[in-house]
Amino acid sequence: MSKGVLLVNLGSPDSTNPKDVKKYLGEFLMDERVIDVPLWARTLLVKGIILNTRPKQSAKAYQKIWWEEGSPLIVLSERLRDKIDAQTSLPIALAMRYGTPNIKSGLQELHDKGVDEVLIFPLYPQFAMATTETILVLAEELRKEFFPDMSFTSIPAFYNHPDYIRVLANSVAERLKDVKYEHILFSYHGVPERHIRKSDVTKSHCKIDGSCCKTASAAHQFCYRHQCYETTRLVAEYLELKENSYSVSFQSRLGFDPWLQPYTDRTIERFGKEGMKNLAIVTPAFVSDCLETLEEIAMEGEEIFHEVGGEKFTVVPCLNDREDWVKVLSRWIDEWAFSNPVEA
Repeated sequence: MSKGVLLVNLGSPDSTNPKDVKKYLGEFLMDERVIDVPLWARTLLVKGIILNTRPKQSAKAYQKIWWEEGSPLIVLSERLRDKIDAQTSLPIALAMRYGTPNIKSGLQELHDKGVDEVLIFPLYPQFAMATTETILVLAEELRKEFFPDMSFTSIPAFYNHPDYIRVLANSVAERLKDVKYEHILFSYHGVPERHIRKSDVTKSHCKIDGSCCKTASAAHQFCYRHQCYETTRLVAEYLELKENSYSVSFQSRLGFDPWLQPYTDRTIERFGKEGMKNLAIVTPAFVSDCLETLEEIAMEGEEIFHEVGGEKFTVVPCLNDREDWVKVLSRWIDEWAFSNPVEA
């Protein structure tokens, strides 16, 4: 058996042209695990409404953060892949769930190198239907259709792995070393509340009532909300943060259904109105800076904070291609390849 690794991130439009943005949004939002309503309703919502209004707006947002080399998320993911490739002996391929390079091309790249045992590595610390699950489902569909001789293993959610917590906490400490801040806001990408209930393997535990995430349950293995709060708790413990000096919020909601709360934009606004002057914010649902971190948080979030009287708004970068992060990922890959799969 010849082993290889497929790193998978979210994806990005090919350019900031509204046509490319529309194509990307169409693929993303038509995923039944992103907007999990019947096909007719999803088609009506996405193709009938969103894709007729949102691409131009999103294109302007992408233009604000686009680099000379291209999409920040793609460029940072490529840098990460290259650094891991230099530190491991296995073939390392990169794919995006939406857009290019796609998962099929990544698997083909590994197949062409003689790989028949693949570690599918979603670059998401926390498990969610709309991130990890959709990657694994599509990869398996492609395996059955195009790569029947391949076998897959997937990396488990690493939201509570000591290595990840250490690197994340150190990145926060380094960025805030000389910064006077009053509060750290841990902002995670939002998901509809129904996604939490759908992922509940017990079918009864997840009530989103403030206590279920703190009560031990098999549901936590696939509970995005629990995993977000646990990531925060462990980082706060590592950094010895004082109680009430940090909190959790959720960003990027879409539509009118209830999403995980509290909402990041409203939380930032509330802090400013309550007289907070110095706010720090970290986004641990992402390992690579992207539209949601560079524009929605670092630009829109800061604007909201200043509008309501806030003064200093400090954003902690994602882990991106930090050397300590590269070493951790490379070690996990080697552990999988030469001994046992990484476990939290």
